[in-house]
Amino acid sequence: MAFRRRTKSYPLFSQEFVIHNHADIGFCLVLCVLIGLMFEVTAKTAFLFILPQYNVSMPTADGETVHYRYGPKDLVTVLFYIFIAVILHAVVQEYILDKISKRLHLSKVKHSKFNESGQLVVFHLSSVIWCFYVVVTEGYLTNPRSLWEDYPHVYLPFQVKFFYLCQLAYWLHALPELYFQKVRKEEIPRQLQYICLYLVHIAGAYLLNLSRLGLVLLLLQYSTEFLFHTARLCHFADENNEKLFNAWAAVFGVTRLFILTLAVLAIGFGLARVDNQAFDPEKGNFNTLLCRLCVLLLVCAAQAWLMWRFIHSQLRHWREYWSEQSAKRRVPAAPRLAARLIKRESGYHENGVVKAENGASTRTKKLKSP
Repeated sequence: MAFRRRTKSYPLFSQEFVIHNHADIGFCLVLCVLIGLMFEVTAKTAFLFILPQYNVSMPTADGETVHYRYGPKDLVTVLFYIFIAVILHAVVQEYILDKISKRLHLSKVKHSKFNESGQLVVFHLSSVIWCFYVVVTEGYLTNPRSLWEDYPHVYLPFQVKFFYLCQLAYWLHALPELYFQKVRKEEIPRQLQYICLYLVHIAGAYLLNLSRLGLVLLLLQYSTEFLFHTARLCHFADENNEKLFNAWAAVFGVTRLFILTLAVLAIGFGLARVDNQAFDPEKGNFNTLLCRLCVLLLVCAAQAWLMWRFIHSQLRHWREYWSEQSAKRRVPAAPRLAARLIKRESGYHENGVVKAENGASTRTKKLKSP
């Protein structure tokens, strides 16, 4: 991050220079956009990066409310918040995770997983709080019918659209972070899988105007992921701590069931009963049988894949556990050495020589020949 001390200097714009200074470069770009707000000539362009676009004033009983729809200009806003995410990533890494990892003395493999879980714990916790606040204030929990009623949900409140833009920015920033953090080649495919899954689901809910359903599903998913990464951090601190992993294992299966049930209820039954069923991209309406089947297939396939990975990892963990237990049972007990009976000579020892009771030596004296 900016203003930190460095022990090495790298050639300008070299690979190592970009890796070690990517957060500072992002900070300079963000600062340039913020400075643009100070001048009338560049203020309009700067607002394009910072604020969501495509606002529409809609009349209500209390007056007018401002709602937003999506468009191509959202890519510019997402780009700006990608740099914000890069800066926050570097702050969390340097001022929190690096200080903790130095005290734990982890290996390279565990150190990489510790950094990954530490970053995701911060992100998932903030996202769960933010998402829960949006869902409660918008009334999606108290009125589940609102998840599919009045579809398509083209016009979004500010906090809903801003939440989706920030989510897309975070998961897009995670792609270059694989290079900046020098993630091991063995870990890159696994991380790319869940990054792409999040991007596909979040972008799909945003573009198909299923933002309300997407918020509730993200709340369930992020809550489970927060518990998992918290359990992994606690395991790095204390390897005998398995309580949070057991709690996560119980919550994981229940969460898959809730997500599948809610998706089938909202998409399979709720949208199927909506009167407006036509394919009209200009009006944001994708409520056709083919679109509903594709969305349901994607959600069910993702949940089945996550459940299969979970079962596979649990079976592997159990096999390792029972193999360790059987190995401990096979180890024979060490035979006890027979106690050696030490015959002590009469008298006492003095300077390594046994003395008699009367102070004379116990050694036999040689007789001199006459």
